[in-house]
Amino acid sequence: MKRSTLITIIMAIILIFGAYLWLMSQISLIEPVGRLSVTKLGNPDMFPNHGNAAVLGEYAAKTGSKCVLVVHYGGDSNYRQFHQESFLSASGEVKVLELAFIDPSTYKTYVDWGEVIYSFLFGVPEDRYTYRADGIFFETFDEALMYIDTEAQNYGQEGPIPMFYHGTVRTGGPYLNPGCGFPLYTQISWKEYGRFGAYYYIAKGLIWPYLSNKYYPYEISHLSDLQKLYNEGKLDYTIT
Repeated sequence: MKRSTLITIIMAIILIFGAYLWLMSQISLIEPVGRLSVTKLGNPDMFPNHGNAAVLGEYAAKTGSKCVLVVHYGGDSNYRQFHQESFLSASGEVKVLELAFIDPSTYKTYVDWGEVIYSFLFGVPEDRYTYRADGIFFETFDEALMYIDTEAQNYGQEGPIPMFYHGTVRTGGPYLNPGCGFPLYTQISWKEYGRFGAYYYIAKGLIWPYLSNKYYPYEISHLSDLQKLYNEGKLDYTIT
């Protein structure tokens, strides 16, 4: 095969894939964006006017979205929605929706590489997890996503909801550990865009904070200290 022919084929595949992603983005409920952060600057960090909540508000407002979704690995939180002020938004604020998956086996802060490889090859089974949003438990993935969509529509959302996964890690480096919420980000991306669309949004999403989150330089340069403070309960600014 001639080199020019090979280049033409590659370019055609890229154009077709790009057109596919664009088309799916017009009809999907969710627009995957990526990892929000690598560690907590304060606890709770999904709270009005916290640094990373402001990042969410700015992104949503700049893209013309009235809502933004953050997905998590479920812990003790109820994952309640809240409003984040944003002067870039026409209404002056953005609604931050939250959704968590609950692993029925155990709570993990480490990377289960067997599960990662299985999910990468076959996707996340729809009966693998249960879900929680606004203190409400959902037995199925479709029920949870329908609730998020309804809440966004009730707020006047038009078009897909930008989605981030939390991304924080309690211990160790953030480069091999994708962080909090990654499996649910993968599951939603796979559901909305198919296997290869999910691969694209995973690759794009993993590098998002390094290029686009203004707090990343501080987070990574103070990573071990912030992790230590969080694990010792000293980042909780709600305690007086």
